[in-house]
Order: sequence, then structure tokens, then C-alpha cells
Amino acid sequence: MFLDKAHSVRKPNKRLRKIFRVIYFVVSLAKKVIANGKNTQFLPRFSCGPSYVAIDIQAIDDVDDKHDHVCLFDIDQKALSEMVREKNFNSLCQYGGVKEVATILETNMNVGITAKETDIKHRIDVFGSNTYEKPPAKSFLSFVFEAFKDTTIIILLVCAVFSLGFGIKQHGPTEGWYDGGSIIVAVILVVVVSSISNFKQSRQFDKVSDESSNLMKVEVVRKGHRQPISIFEVVVGDIVCLKIGDQVPADGLFLDGHSLKVDESSMTGESDYVEVNETDNPFLLSGTMVTDGYGHMLVTSVGMNTAWGVMMSSISCDSDEQTPLQARLNKLTSYIGKVGLLVAFLVLVVFLIRYFTGNTEDKHGNQEFNYGKTKANDVMNAVVRIVAAAVTIVVVAIPEGLPLAVTLTLAYSMKRMMVRIPWFGNSLLARQWVRPPLSAQTKPAHLH
Repeated sequence: MFLDKAHSVRKPNKRLRKIFRVIYFVVSLAKKVIANGKNTQFLPRFSCGPSYVAIDIQAIDDVDDKHDHVCLFDIDQKALSEMVREKNFNSLCQYGGVKEVATILETNMNVGITAKETDIKHRIDVFGSNTYEKPPAKSFLSFVFEAFKDTTIIILLVCAVFSLGFGIKQHGPTEGWYDGGSIIVAVILVVVVSSISNFKQSRQFDKVSDESSNLMKVEVVRKGHRQPISIFEVVVGDIVCLKIGDQVPADGLFLDGHSLKVDESSMTGESDYVEVNETDNPFLLSGTMVTDGYGHMLVTSVGMNTAWGVMMSSISCDSDEQTPLQARLNKLTSYIGKVGLLVAFLVLVVFLIRYFTGNTEDKHGNQEFNYGKTKANDVMNAVVRIVAAAVTIVVVAIPEGLPLAVTLTLAYSMKRMMVRIPWFGNSLLARQWVRPPLSAQTKPAHLH
């Protein structure tokens, strides 16, 4: 009995001795390696057999660097854009809500998207960039051509040709060109000055617009960190931080926040602020302004796919669209011109009737027209004189200097305001100063 107990005690002692010897051997070997420094003659003994990796643990950043993850978005971009533009809550429910849309867009609602260039580039390739198509800059000749298309200018040129022809016939080429030539010079002066003014304004608008656009920043959450970026760098899937005074950079869905209200008057024409929340109205439109509260939004559409982009493209399609001020001026000059034409026509008819009925006299007091006695050349000269008088009435009646005066006044006023008020240099604001708010022109039909 005693021997059995002694034998059982020896076994653990032997095991401990073996373990101690192994540990001692490893420590001694490590000391030799350290003592030899760079001498690794002991190491090859351990590489005789093949090595295997049971578990390869790598940091997330290392994995992303070696194997770029390409997102395959299983979503219809057009349907998603229309859902937000039309504020279709039923369609959002069919997607499964905002969280499900974020999942489809490969967006983590807590840390946002990754800041990898490959991911951002892929999102731009699939959904587009947050930029708007700018119409090509007009040349100076295009402004001249547009000026010559004005109805008033056309009428004046026609009158100038008639006046020039009648004047030369009556008074000869030496003195007969005065009236017609002066009208042509006046028309050319109006066209050139207005074209130069409009051309300079267009170039100045483009320059100031580019400068102000580079200063427009927005705060987004990427890789768990807030970072300011240009609004043109926002991509679909970004989480944008919104606060009072911010402009919504793209179309998107409300994630979280408190008492968030936006001004949608530039889009819908409604002056009342719209509250944005998760339950009733989680939709945010590009171009609107945050007036109260704060929050985060998930970007679903950028650039020309947003509500603002669609509206701007529909407006730019009509390149000949006039501003309300131009329309009012043209309406006024057209009305005055029509009155002048009517008066000139009445004068022409009355003078012709009086002449051919023998109720007019020449400078000697004799009757001008006698049927069968008056020479054809004298009749032609009299008719030319009467038509020239009617043309003169038309020329005098049309206010050809009104558009030029208004153009110069606006150019001077805007130049002064851009010097005194720096933020007035924003091209959209400057154009709206001349043009009434877009909401007043594009108010929905159901509001009327």
C-alpha cells in the first residue's frame, strides 16, 4: 500500500522535471540567439519541415489595403431617386425603411462609409458625382445674334432700310441717307453696348460662381470620424451632418436628429418650414436650407439625379428663356410698337386717301393729284413721301433706348452691390436679384 502511494507521487515529479528541462532548453536557446545578434545559424534547424498557419489574424485596415472591397449595390438608382423626389413613403416602406436602404448602400449608420478611394470611386461610377452640368459659355457673337433677334431691333432695321431708300430717292445719295443712316447707327450702338454688357456679366457670373463653389463645405461621417469636405465630393451613401444655416447638398433620408426643419420654398413655393422626422417625413431635398434643429441624413441621390438637378436641367433646356424683367420690358416695348404701327398705318391710309382724292396741295397752292394729268413720277414721289412719314412715326414710337438704359442700369447697380456686399457675388443670388424667386414662377398647379 505504501509502495503504491510512493509510486504515484514519483510520476508527477517526473513530469515536472521534463517540463522544467524543456523550459530550460528554450530559455538557453533564446539567450544564445540574443547573444549572437544577427547570427541566425540556430534558426534554420526549425525550418526543416513545412509550416502551416492555423489562424491568420490581420487588422481591418491591412485587409482593406490588400483586398479592396467592391460594393455591389442591389438597388434601382432611378427608382430610389424618384422615391425621394416625390416623397413616396410607401416606396420607402417597400424597401424596408431607412435602415434597410442604408444596408443596401453599404453604409454603417454609426461610422458611415469607408474613406477608401476605391469605394468612393465605385460609388461615383455607379451613382454619379455631386456636380451639375453647366451650359457652355456663350461667345460674344452669340450675344450679338440674340440682340438682333429682338422684335424692336428688327422693326427698326426694316424702317431704317425704307427710310434710307426713300431718302436717297427724294434728296439724292448725298443728303438722302441721313435719316436712314442715323437709325442704323443707333441700332448698332444699342446692340453692341447691350451685347458687351451681357457678355461681361456672364463672364463675371461664371468666375464668381466658381470661386464661391470652392468655399462651400459640408460635414460628413466617414470611417467613424467627422470631416469637412466640398459639397461636390459628397457621394451616395454618405452620412451628412446638418445644422442651422446649412444647405442640403443632395437628396437623402433622415437618420436621426432633433427638431429638424427645412425651408423648401426654392423647390415647392411654400413659405412654411417643413419638419423632417423618421415617422412622417424622412425626405430631404437638395437645395433646401436648414432653418431649425440638427440631424444626420443618408445621401441617396447626387448631382443631376437630385430634385434640384432635375429642375435645373428642365430650365436649362430652354436656352431662349427670358427673365421676368426682360419679359416685362419686351411686353412694354411690343405694346408701344404696336400702337406706333397702328398710328402709322392710320396716317398712311389717311394721307393716301387725301392725296388721291385731290385734297392735298403742293407748295404753290395747286392740287397735287389730278386724275389723268399728274405724271407717274410725281405720283411715285408723293407716295414715297407719305410712306416715309409713316415710317418716321414708327421709328419715333418704338423706345429703342429702353432696353439699353435698363441693361446699363442693372450692370452698374450689380457692380456696386458686389463691391459693397461680398456675398452678393454668388451667381444664383445675383441672378435672383434680377429674376424673381424661382418658386414664384414654378409654383405647383395644385396651389393655384
